[in-house]
Amino acid sequence: MSDLSDRFEERFAEIVAYLDLIDGVEALVRSGVPRLGDNGPTITAQQQRILNSGVYLQLYNLVEATVTRCLDAVSKAAMSRAEWAPGDLTAELRSEWVKHMARTNLPSGPDKRLEDAISLCDHLVAALPVAEFEIEKGGGGNWDDIAIRKVATRIGFNLRVSRAVEREVKRKIRNDLGAMALIVDLRNGLAHGRLSFVDCGQDDGAAELRQLAERVAAYLREVVAAFDIFIEEHQYIVPSRRPAPVAIVAG
Repeated sequence: MSDLSDRFEERFAEIVAYLDLIDGVEALVRSGVPRLGDNGPTITAQQQRILNSGVYLQLYNLVEATVTRCLDAVSKAAMSRAEWAPGDLTAELRSEWVKHMARTNLPSGPDKRLEDAISLCDHLVAALPVAEFEIEKGGGGNWDDIAIRKVATRIGFNLRVSRAVEREVKRKIRNDLGAMALIVDLRNGLAHGRLSFVDCGQDDGAAELRQLAERVAAYLREVVAAFDIFIEEHQYIVPSRRPAPVAIVAG
């Protein structure tokens, strides 16, 4: 597995461990003894709902962290070879590099804009290799499958996800929303005060939350795999400058 895939599975394993806890609490409640231990505190419905709501926050964090790592991996790959100049980048990724170097996405006064423009010009005149840069993530707390596809298109590749996985992640769950969109809606409801943690966690049990998590994980695994291919095949470099594929010699 790749580093991107390893990191993703590590984060998802934490969510699975949390879901196991929710399973255990739900089993205690069903047994008729909603108590932690023989003499422990009683488990209330309010506490269960608060516990359940944490799954939505963890899943949203998983989505955003996965997108961030994928974009960071692309920018690091683009500056990994000293011989690659800005002109070797595809038009889409070169635009991202220029935005970073010239700070075109940041508010600034005339003097600062001139300073950034001169810095970019000096870099190009000196024919320096691609300098360290970050791809602007955007998203604004709204990372769902549509936003992920848009950012992939912005940096120059067509994100392909299997029909079965895409169908599942778009399958309507509640309020006419699919898995990713529902997570965004509930996360933002919590962040902006529209929902309490009790409100957020009142509609789903352990089984439904686990199914939701599996749908999201299946989608993100394919996103990570697509980014891995994009990087391994140097699709961020113009075709004429891409390294030749390494031939595999049979033993």
